[in-house]
Amino acid sequence: MTTCLQQKLASGHFVLTAEVCPPKGSDCTEFLEKSRHLSAFVDAINVTDNQGATMRISPLAAAALLAREGMEPIFQITCRDRNRLALQSDLLGAAALGIGNVLALTGDHISFGDHKASKPVFDLDSVQLLQTIKGLGEGLDLAGRAVSGAPAFFAGAAAAPEAEPFPLTFYKLEKKVAAGAQFFQTQAVFDPERLRLFSEAVRPLNVKVIAGILLLKSAGMARFVTSNIPGLKVPAPLVEELESAADPMAAGVTIAARLAAACKPYCDGLHIMAMGREDLIPQIVEAVRSEK
Repeated sequence: MTTCLQQKLASGHFVLTAEVCPPKGSDCTEFLEKSRHLSAFVDAINVTDNQGATMRISPLAAAALLAREGMEPIFQITCRDRNRLALQSDLLGAAALGIGNVLALTGDHISFGDHKASKPVFDLDSVQLLQTIKGLGEGLDLAGRAVSGAPAFFAGAAAAPEAEPFPLTFYKLEKKVAAGAQFFQTQAVFDPERLRLFSEAVRPLNVKVIAGILLLKSAGMARFVTSNIPGLKVPAPLVEELESAADPMAAGVTIAARLAAACKPYCDGLHIMAMGREDLIPQIVEAVRSEK
């Protein structure tokens, strides 16, 4: 199965995706309302997998709800909570439910989340998970046994354009592509020049790059990102811009739109993360689309 997202990227269409966090509970009303609204502005919607190691409804269920309504989900699946049996079961389940886009992630550590007494699994890492996805597509599970109905996923992986040292990062990216990654979805980009260098470096790998744009809601959030998320550093001028703004949220939207427009020439698409303020994503999207 070739997904719409895959077709658009293959044809050179500049794609826009957004992230919507599934609910912490079984009531998906608000999640679906947000997703329906965003589907008019973006090409696909990322469904996160217990983001920040915080327990929420299954991303497989949430992605299936989107697919059932004709929206295009990107199913995020992490290694943190599942062993290889469960990972393969969920992947086969996703294929059976018509979900074709998968983002393979290692996952945030348990220590970041709301169930710190949990036992992390990490039976596989993100590279091994990509190999698993590729193997299932070739009709074999990790035990070397045949599966009936081999799933054809459009598989992606995470990347961090601003992480150092870059040679070590690039080595991991090469492994991900060799394991089957067809697109990279990056962490938030705050320096478009670093994205340019990153995109030039990975061009020989023949993989699509969807650059992450994070909506910074306040100077405090910007400082938190710098202090707590490896590979990310919000530049001091952006922190100062948020600090001095009469309306920090509006300033955050302006910054996100500006970064998105600056990053656009160096990637194949943008992934917008608004962390609960998905209602503001259309403003960022419109600013990007107005750029020639």
